[in-house]
Amino acid sequence: MNKRSDLSMATDDVLKVELEVFRREHRDLDEAIQALEEKGTADPLTIRRLKKQKLNLKDKISLIEDRLLPDIIA
Repeated sequence: MNKRSDLSMATDDVLKVELEVFRREHRDLDEAIQALEEKGTADPLTIRRLKKQKLNLKDKISLIEDRLLPDIIA
């Protein structure tokens, strides 16, 4: 293998790790939001901020997935 493909594989590995970390954070935020909403005493502003963080993570996840699996137009 040449150095360019080795670097590409290393980059893909880093992206896969980041993807897993972001997915885990997204899941954790979802659970936290559910717990706060079920409790009923949560501050609406706090819930809104958590939902915004969750949405930002979803965007990051989508970007990484697109880099790892680009669309092929046939």
